[in-house]
Amino acid sequence: MRVSAALALLLLTPVAAWAQDVLPAAPARPAASSVLPHDLSPWGMIAGADWVVQAVIAGLAFASVLTWTVALAKGLELLVAGRRARAGLAALHAAGNLDEAGRRLGPVRGPYGALVEAAQQEVAASADAMNKEGIKERAAWRLERLVANAGRRVGRGAGVLATIGATAPFVGLFGTVWGIMNAFIGISRAQTTNLAVVAPGIAEALLATAVGLVAAIPAVVIYNLFARAAAGHKARLADAVAETMRLLSRDLDRGPPGRLRAVGD
Repeated sequence: MRVSAALALLLLTPVAAWAQDVLPAAPARPAASSVLPHDLSPWGMIAGADWVVQAVIAGLAFASVLTWTVALAKGLELLVAGRRARAGLAALHAAGNLDEAGRRLGPVRGPYGALVEAAQQEVAASADAMNKEGIKERAAWRLERLVANAGRRVGRGAGVLATIGATAPFVGLFGTVWGIMNAFIGISRAQTTNLAVVAPGIAEALLATAVGLVAAIPAVVIYNLFARAAAGHKARLADAVAETMRLLSRDLDRGPPGRLRAVGD
């Protein structure tokens, strides 16, 4: 038995040596690091992403630039409006009648001078009116429309911020879903679940969601800040209307509308 085993070993040894020389060696399995792309920076992932994901990221980047442009423009506008509001309210509070208020508001541009001018025009147009309450009511209507127009002007641009803040996360999520779908298609074609093969595609897909959040979060924060600032601006305009109506009532109590028009002229 031992002799047979030794004989078989002697016969198989040359065959094994011949097979080792003739058959090609099995290729070495590449390291996981060689499968990964060389550039895993955000810009490198964007460059290697699918065109749909690239379009989503480009749109979100444009939305982010638009957000900061609107923020800069509205911030300057509200800053100027705040300074005019303080000067206008101080002038109205210190004035004794509409004419004096008009003179004090001469250098102050904006809706505050327009409020006093509208009240003076209504007094002049109602020179032959006998009912002072009717004059006050018509003047209040005119001032209300001026305040509404000023509120619409100061609110322009806020809708853009609200739209970006509400839709940017979903746009980024769409890019992520599309990218992950392509990553799974790549896994199916490669017939492997190696993390080194799967990770780059998933990272590129998740980058779209990250860009969407970067575009949405500042838009929501800036929108809330501007909403509070616009509400404060409208409140100051309401105070200016109250001061203007106070001066108008004082002038009407001092004399008839015809006399007021003569003074205003």
